[in-house]
Amino acid sequence: MPLGEMRTIVVHSLLVCLSRKRPAGGAAEKRRQASWMLKGKLAMGGALCLALGLVSGGVLFSQSQPRSVLAIHHCQQCLNVHELAGLLASVGIQKFPGLLPSVVFDTDHTLAVQVPSTKQGAHYVIIPKKDIKNIGEISAEDAPYLLDIFAVAQYLIKDKALSSYRIITNGPDFQDVTYLHFHLLAK
Repeated sequence: MPLGEMRTIVVHSLLVCLSRKRPAGGAAEKRRQASWMLKGKLAMGGALCLALGLVSGGVLFSQSQPRSVLAIHHCQQCLNVHELAGLLASVGIQKFPGLLPSVVFDTDHTLAVQVPSTKQGAHYVIIPKKDIKNIGEISAEDAPYLLDIFAVAQYLIKDKALSSYRIITNGPDFQDVTYLHFHLLAK
């Protein structure tokens, strides 16, 4: 038998085998169906996770100010660590205040946290429960939060019998976390 004729027979036999229909109840068909079911479940699970992420992100960040971390257009400092820390602090303070460590005083508008210090003396950080980036971003509607910050500072000064103290806040270029907060430092 010539080689060309032999190749034709082999190719024809392969085509016949591949085109033959297999019974629907076969093991190969069941594996194929199971594979498609798994892919469908994974796709549905992925879509569900994406939807849950979008909804929970919307809820968590609904009361936060826009940050340059999230601004894509005309962003000069996109991935600024201080902005990201401020955004996370905003969410933590507004949504999960009970999970913050070392809270020494808490009101409807303010949290006071004691900072463990290696130096002698007291160090408290007084934080509003509203997302305000810095003093330059204060508006008239922030007045209740600012009044409460100083009321909390006064409470801590009296309660801890502090006499040699200072209260400071930092501007944007000096903030490690872009979120308005006041340091009450005492000897």
